[in-house]
Amino acid sequence: MPRTVWILVAARAVNRLGAFSLPFLTVLIGTEFGAGTTTAGLVSAGFGLATIPSRVAGGRLAGRIGRRRTIVLGLVGCALAQLGIAAAGSLAAVAVFAVLLGLCFELYEPPSQALIADAVGPADRVRAYGALNAALAVGGTGSGLIAAGLGRWDLRWLFVVDALTCLACALTLRLALPADGPRGQRGVPDDGHDVGNGGGNGDGGGPVRPWRDRGLWAMFASGTAFALVSLHIVMALPLTLARRGLEPADAGLLFTASAVTVVAAQPALRLRRLAALPDPAAMALGYALLAAGLAGYAAARTLPAFLAATAVLSVGEVLVLGRVLGVVVCLAPPGGTDRYLAAYGISWGVATAAAPVTATQLLERAGAGALWAGTAVLCLALAAAQPLAVGPLTKGLPVRPGAGAPAA
Repeated sequence: MPRTVWILVAARAVNRLGAFSLPFLTVLIGTEFGAGTTTAGLVSAGFGLATIPSRVAGGRLAGRIGRRRTIVLGLVGCALAQLGIAAAGSLAAVAVFAVLLGLCFELYEPPSQALIADAVGPADRVRAYGALNAALAVGGTGSGLIAAGLGRWDLRWLFVVDALTCLACALTLRLALPADGPRGQRGVPDDGHDVGNGGGNGDGGGPVRPWRDRGLWAMFASGTAFALVSLHIVMALPLTLARRGLEPADAGLLFTASAVTVVAAQPALRLRRLAALPDPAAMALGYALLAAGLAGYAAARTLPAFLAATAVLSVGEVLVLGRVLGVVVCLAPPGGTDRYLAAYGISWGVATAAAPVTATQLLERAGAGALWAGTAVLCLALAAAQPLAVGPLTKGLPVRPGAGAPAA
């Protein structure tokens, strides 16, 4: 794959190394400031709401000031906000810095995803986005251990480590990515020509109006539900472990197990039969595996049981994440990659705002078993919906040739 893809993959691994502070934000609020579960959930929801304008701004800034500048700006802003949380002396200060973190948190995503989309053709996007997810997992193997260790000592240091890795990632990308051109126009891959439907930064085509695209709305609805499931895992797993008599910091070990599973599952994406599956079928299989793993969380009472469930649902996440961004990119008109990815990414902002409230309320009112059983049912519904919701969208889109994948 092109050099730009590998630069982004490596930088994401560095950034991910310290990115295990957010799952422990609710725990920090409760242990350091004596706040209840509901209050902690509301503060985390404030962070989530702030990520919505952040994602929109990331797509717009990429076209105005350039993708590299937008990426660096977002990472430096995240680092400053994380340091603010670590140094905060009151619950109000934590809430303010959590919102500031949300406003910077998603600036990175649209330009980085668009750079990858422009650097490779449709047939290679599953591999490229899979490599990005694997980089997150590689960093996650270390970050989970950092979280498990530092979390037993002082939760504030998790935010300090996260800030330092954000700064390291910003410096790496500032030095390694190609410079932004006039008005930030740098939507070409290393070989000097545009590829894919969504090449460019928003110039060279007609008006880009992602919210008038019914196909994007379908992906947005499905993506919001998937993001809610993913963030329930992030937000509620430490609290679930505590309720079942286990150490909350052991969530770091589970996140590490998930990361190892994601890395180990990457070669499977290139198996001929799996690579040749239509996007709706592959995503339906992924959601079914997610449901099985979440049902395991509902029944688990020991750390080995949680580890087994984590491995199953992690394979499901690999299948879903490897396909969904490629579909969104192919829906984008010429010059619309950044805007489409930014619009789709708002689904994560909505879920980030909702998950702390829904997860904590379900834990408080119904218990951990009901939380994970309900989330598993949602995944089964998503699995059943994929052929109906996503199937019509993929007709006529660029096809990933199964012949290009190694034999099983």
